[in-house]
Amino acid sequence: MVNTANDDLIQRASEFAVNAHKRIDHRRKYSKQPYSVHLAAVAKILAGVCDDAEMIAAAWLHDTVEDTPATLYDIEQAFGSAVATLVEELTDVSKPSDGNRATRKALDRAHLAAASARAQTVKLADLIDNARDICDHDPVFASVFLDEMAELLDVLDKGDATLMRRARNTWRKCREKLTRQHVRDTMWAESQTSASGPDDPFHSSPHLSRLFTNAFVAQDIAEPLRSFDIRQAGDEIREIMSEAELDVVCLRDRGLAVGFARLGEIGRGCCGEYLRPFKRSQILAADGSLSDVIQVLTRHQYAFMALVGDDVGAYISRGDINKPVVRMWLFGIITFVEIELTTLIQQHFPDNGWRTLLAPGRLEKAIELREERLRREQRCDLLDCLQLSDKGRILLGDKRLLATLGLDSRRAAKRVIRELESLRNNLAHAQDIVSYDWAQIVRLSRRIEER
Repeated sequence: MVNTANDDLIQRASEFAVNAHKRIDHRRKYSKQPYSVHLAAVAKILAGVCDDAEMIAAAWLHDTVEDTPATLYDIEQAFGSAVATLVEELTDVSKPSDGNRATRKALDRAHLAAASARAQTVKLADLIDNARDICDHDPVFASVFLDEMAELLDVLDKGDATLMRRARNTWRKCREKLTRQHVRDTMWAESQTSASGPDDPFHSSPHLSRLFTNAFVAQDIAEPLRSFDIRQAGDEIREIMSEAELDVVCLRDRGLAVGFARLGEIGRGCCGEYLRPFKRSQILAADGSLSDVIQVLTRHQYAFMALVGDDVGAYISRGDINKPVVRMWLFGIITFVEIELTTLIQQHFPDNGWRTLLAPGRLEKAIELREERLRREQRCDLLDCLQLSDKGRILLGDKRLLATLGLDSRRAAKRVIRELESLRNNLAHAQDIVSYDWAQIVRLSRRIEER
């Protein structure tokens, strides 16, 4: 007998995931196919060993929180707490500031080691599909990925035995293929840029990373968090929150902060009935970087901040990313991206050899602007008078520059430039950058911290 409820859950999850990834034009790195191709493959692998609708739904949704604007709260509201818990177990917990790739992967591996058998089974299906794709297209990065996959397989011991055997067999075949191709692990050290993916728009120098990770911190944008005792009446708390326009409050038990409650969830009875415990992945230090803030808000609706010791006293929501401090931080990052592009163009095209790659009309505008600046006794080069989009066109017209920037196609380069321009324009015109540019904000913040 067909279980229509289970079929409906899987169908809704697939539609949610496909649309979420499609809205940000998320594609597979190598094939450029829609990202849903990978999600469908993972769900199909999983369906071959189980008929658990919640697990198959989680297979469709497993990258949604990491890669799209959707949060774990959104998943919970749409599909229930069981699916949301699985997605949370499958979502990386490391932050950019936790350290280098090896350190971050160790944290994420420990998170998966503690995950349920159901979540570990979904992860095995994910590893199988990713290993095949990476091994077929990128032997350099595959060497690193397979090392990390082997370490993951050692801790996914609660996962389905059939998928574990298949995953180990996939790992073995990929490793043999690399050996036949004589790909050495040491090539990774010489090719780190290729592993950072086609979304990496620039090569940051160390001083840039230090500047933007240290200049602004979490407490610069945090809001005070009102607190109430868990024994107070829910009706009373809800009325206070409505009058004060509070979306979230801290709940305390004998003075200790134990969790939070949302306005839309508090009802009758004791407000403690509506408590949501703080998750470790939601807590930030007061001096946490803005990159860490954005990483937390990628997964959760709120980030909470400990002001004194471990006591939570402030919070940050995605709406706070629209604050002037963050906008200034992002605008500065984009400015440095443009500086890096300018430097690369100067290096690749001495004596303004880039002129032939610009449309005559765009070149004419740059010449007019330079003449006006010179008339005002403002010394500048012609390249300084180009718009970001103009520099993007030069980038698109030269394969050497694409390769230098780690961009493996004109399509990837066009998307990066388009998203940078969108974010910069929305910053300049005081538009809502969270609604329109969240995915690009996440990518930029990760790149700045990882460099």
